Amino acid sequence: MSSTRTLISPAALARPRGKAVYWTVFAAVVVLFALAFLFPVYWMVTGALKSPDEVARTPPTLVPEHWHLTGYTDAWDLMQLPQHLVNTLVQAAGAWAFQLVFCTAAAYALSRLKPAFGKVILGGILATLMVPAQALVVPKYLTVVDLPLIHTSLLNDPLAIWLPAVANAFNLYLLKRFFDQLPRDVLEAAEIDGAGKLRILWSVVLPMSRPVLGVVSIFALVAVWQDFLWPLMVFSDTGRQPISVALVQLSQNIQLTVLIAAMVIASIPMVALFLVFQRHIIAGITAGSTKG
Repeated sequence: MSSTRTLISPAALARPRGKAVYWTVFAAVVVLFALAFLFPVYWMVTGALKSPDEVARTPPTLVPEHWHLTGYTDAWDLMQLPQHLVNTLVQAAGAWAFQLVFCTAAAYALSRLKPAFGKVILGGILATLMVPAQALVVPKYLTVVDLPLIHTSLLNDPLAIWLPAVANAFNLYLLKRFFDQLPRDVLEAAEIDGAGKLRILWSVVLPMSRPVLGVVSIFALVAVWQDFLWPLMVFSDTGRQPISVALVQLSQNIQLTVLIAAMVIASIPMVALFLVFQRHIIAGITAGSTKG
């Protein structure tokens, strides 16, 4: 009969002193981690509520002496945040749709259709994870400037964001690993009932893959939302730039409090998205680590 070894024995934890020490250490660690993650957010939110003189004061104030909402209203109007948020939303939604369709199809093919040289193809795709993203910037830029075969430029076009986003080896591998662990009996039963490969994908595999599809969706949206270098290169038109690029381009003659407020507004959509779908995200991450 095997027993699990722990740092503190169950007998020591059963004593009143052991319980007190355990819960004290546990609470201290939780509070420290919470402060490490939440304090920067608090500092950013409250910094936008301070006056320009107060936000630059040394030593800084922990709580605003006077609450000013003008930072947020000025950021919304002066920095044209609605326009840039819409640009970012269009780019992120398109990249998400392209990535979900093509990565899911490729992962299903590699997992269930067993094509010739499938392992070699998968190895080549995974090998791209070893290449630094910065090393691919120039080849990608030359490609979108003069798209092969049709010889057209994708600069200042959302397709310049959508098409490169499809080539995401990590999300493809995540989907393939999940498809590998789906119950084979269910798929074979669908085949016996006369369902084809495409029908099985649409009616059986995708409904069972909602957790991992949620994780891939979050990764795809966050990657586009926080990207800076690539949108800066392909969007020279200020009116088409996403929020990450616009904040830098428009920050030269803007007060610090207005810039901080713009950063807070820009981060709200992704934070809200995570809070709404956090249960599905955690379920999708853990689902890929165990065999079903």
